[in-house]
Amino acid sequence: MNQGDPRRTGHSDLLGASSPSPSYDGAMSHPFFLTVAYAGAAFHGWQVQSTLRSGQGDLWKALRAFDPEAPMPQGTGRTDAGVHARGQGVLVRTSRTWDPYRLLMALNAHLAPDIRVMAVHPAPEGFFPRQHAVAKRYVYRLDLGPASDPLQAAFRWHVHQSVPLALEAMAEALRPLIGTHDFTSFRCVDCVAKMPVRTIHDIRIQPVEGGVDLVFEGTSFLMHQVRIMAGTLVEVGRGRRAADSLAGVLAAKDRTRAGLTAPPEGLCLEKVWYGAQWGIGEPSPFGERLDQSR
Repeated sequence: MNQGDPRRTGHSDLLGASSPSPSYDGAMSHPFFLTVAYAGAAFHGWQVQSTLRSGQGDLWKALRAFDPEAPMPQGTGRTDAGVHARGQGVLVRTSRTWDPYRLLMALNAHLAPDIRVMAVHPAPEGFFPRQHAVAKRYVYRLDLGPASDPLQAAFRWHVHQSVPLALEAMAEALRPLIGTHDFTSFRCVDCVAKMPVRTIHDIRIQPVEGGVDLVFEGTSFLMHQVRIMAGTLVEVGRGRRAADSLAGVLAAKDRTRAGLTAPPEGLCLEKVWYGAQWGIGEPSPFGERLDQSR
């Protein structure tokens, strides 16, 4: 990656920032919950990097522009490089109280156009978005047109096809993935999660104009899990894999048995639900989260 890469912005000053002032340790700390959206193409993921642009790094830099001692914002999910978000939940702490709309405007005034704070609410003490998330919705978007739509290319994976994808076969294939399973076959070999067991509540195939949306809802997801499941389902749709093969892939607990990792531009973190006791957003339609490793 060269110096002209838009993901390189030199956030080493953030990683080397001084410790927050004592005002953030007690009653003077004011927590706010943000809903953040970003187009992921120019970001090297959510998590702050030493020299590469990230969603967390950009947001922290914006916050410190008017609150220099502010601690690092805490997000809900670590999206990969190139992955988008519409509903990244973030906790920030400020040294003084803010009207939520004024804080939203202040942050957005210091952010680039490809990342925006969409909503701000006071957060209850003790709330942490990553620990208290109970379910997430990711959407993987496919462009099924005869050629890649230039107005959608940044947000959809264009699937080259001589014949239409077999959506019925894909719908049959996904059924064994729903429920609580060991998803070793569908996680990146570099995944450091302690446990490969995850619960998927639902997977839906939703036709849209010019393409298809693959909707994945679950408690949490392993590194590249949604992209690997999407790539495997596309292989089924292309006739390269049998519709009844995914139960065997799941049981094998072997990454080489699953399909390709779909490219990042098609994936978006759409929504996160949190434990009802925190009063953050609407209650999860799937109930409270079971005790699974994050």
